[in-house]
Amino acid sequence: MRVLGVDPGLTRCGVGVVEGVAGRPLTMLGVGVVRTPVDTDLSRRLLAVEQGIEQWLDEHRPEFVAVERVFSQHNVRTVMGTAQASAVAMLCAARRGIPVALHTPSEVKAAVTGSGRAEKAQVGAMVTRLLRLAAPPKPADAADALALAICHIWRAPAQNRLQQAVARHTPNATKGRTA
Repeated sequence: MRVLGVDPGLTRCGVGVVEGVAGRPLTMLGVGVVRTPVDTDLSRRLLAVEQGIEQWLDEHRPEFVAVERVFSQHNVRTVMGTAQASAVAMLCAARRGIPVALHTPSEVKAAVTGSGRAEKAQVGAMVTRLLRLAAPPKPADAADALALAICHIWRAPAQNRLQQAVARHTPNATKGRTA
């Protein structure tokens, strides 16, 4: 399974591609950051994020895109920019028919470190260890993108089995109804 992880942001949008399957060693295929200048018009910044993500999709051809689920922050401007960058990533994937998964920050931290309250440094250290890298990816947005991809690779099989089980045991909503 090849996954593009996206840590959305307007100034720095972390991107990282990981390949592998749960229970086996994983391989990093690429990591980086799509950057946009703070003093540029919002529409141009979103276009730059879109172009950057499109380049990563072209180059790495992922089977899935894992995006950090936007959560409420105290700074509304920050959360809006994050949400807009997140939407751009989802749009790029959807345009190509690539399935998108959203993972919360605590879900990603728990998958990679064992604790949903892990600090950024712990996440970076575990990403480095799990992918057998010489040093933690910089900036932290890049390491977070790899952590998202790892989380998806490890959690997707279990999530798929759960969804299939629920689908098998959910009665048809219209069954037994008369018109």
